[in-house]
Amino acid sequence: MSENEKMFPVGPEVKEALATIKRGVDTLLIESEFEQKLARSMATGKPLRCKLGLDPTAPDIHVGHTVVLNKLRQLQDLGHTVIFLIGDFTAAIGDPSGRNVTRPPLSREQIEINAKTYLDQASLILDREKTEIRYNSEWSDKMTATDMIKLASRYTVARLLERDDFAKRYAEQAPIAMHELLYPLMQGYDSVALHADLELGGSDQRFNLLVGRELQRQYDQEPQCILTMPLLVGLDGVNKMSKSKHNYIGITDKADDMFGKVMSISDALMWDWYDLLSLRSNAEIADLKKQCEEGRNPRDAKVLLAKEIVERFHDKEAADAAEVEFNNRFRAGEMPSEIPEVNVAANDGEIGVGKMIKEAGLCPSVGEANRNIDQGGVRINGERIADRGLKLKAGTYTVQVGKRKWAKVIVH
Repeated sequence: MSENEKMFPVGPEVKEALATIKRGVDTLLIESEFEQKLARSMATGKPLRCKLGLDPTAPDIHVGHTVVLNKLRQLQDLGHTVIFLIGDFTAAIGDPSGRNVTRPPLSREQIEINAKTYLDQASLILDREKTEIRYNSEWSDKMTATDMIKLASRYTVARLLERDDFAKRYAEQAPIAMHELLYPLMQGYDSVALHADLELGGSDQRFNLLVGRELQRQYDQEPQCILTMPLLVGLDGVNKMSKSKHNYIGITDKADDMFGKVMSISDALMWDWYDLLSLRSNAEIADLKKQCEEGRNPRDAKVLLAKEIVERFHDKEAADAAEVEFNNRFRAGEMPSEIPEVNVAANDGEIGVGKMIKEAGLCPSVGEANRNIDQGGVRINGERIADRGLKLKAGTYTVQVGKRKWAKVIVH
């Protein structure tokens, strides 16, 4: 009997590690198999190989993109090997996941630029010295036409067409290029090349990750387990975090802005963010939650989360300073020491207050600006505005929307 076929005892340490890894996940397949992998790892001292593959396709970088990286860091802290795979070969094909049209290919130059962005992002969360950084061109570029045909022979077109995006396009008679069918095979082969024990990804990557599991079986390897993470809900508490929804925290945001944005989320959303973004232990988070249920102000827990996130992307000093600045602004009612300056054009010499707020980027729509006015959440030059029909002439105005949004608006 091989080592992989032995049954290892599942003790409290394994259960505790599994609970940490499962925190906040969307799917873990197959949990019983992964539990045995953990037990074997602890018994033999051999770390699991945990892989995350990312195609460098120039994403908008915000904390929502770091959810999977946080999970990798937890695995790293548990002593396992983290493989950060740059899909420089697969990026040239283009991932068809969630697409209803063929994705345009990227140039090699753009791929290299974007790959550096990914590494810079990952290094803010992962321990760079303990991270195995690989590029799938290492093995994919070396594949001959014969190798590619052999790989293609190990999977059926019928299975590929089970994918939602392919199935929809096929039903609608929309084009599906041959190279798109190769994408999940090439991504799956990465797991074979790296002998992955666990592969992570977003919830939209489940099909591709399962292809890797099947190909490992075809190549007589122990199949990897699959861990997918949910999409992070943004500041509005409704939609996934997105720049287009104006509900995001950029990882390059100033420390004060980052801190204030975390403090603006609801108490209920805060605990979801703890699960997905915090590197605190399950016991610490459970204790914090219990304290809040027993009367501690949830604001205290939110401050801890805000400081943890700011410190991750800046440093401890910046996090401490951001807390002081936040208290000065919102507890003492002071204006921030620095606020953005925005130019807004007026038609016929004046502009409606709701439109001005929208154009200044303080609200995503005139409707939301008007709702803030109705709720007493808008101040101009320190005075609360109650009339949504107010017209403003050319001039400079200090505008505050809610507790944390400020701008010096120059109407011209």
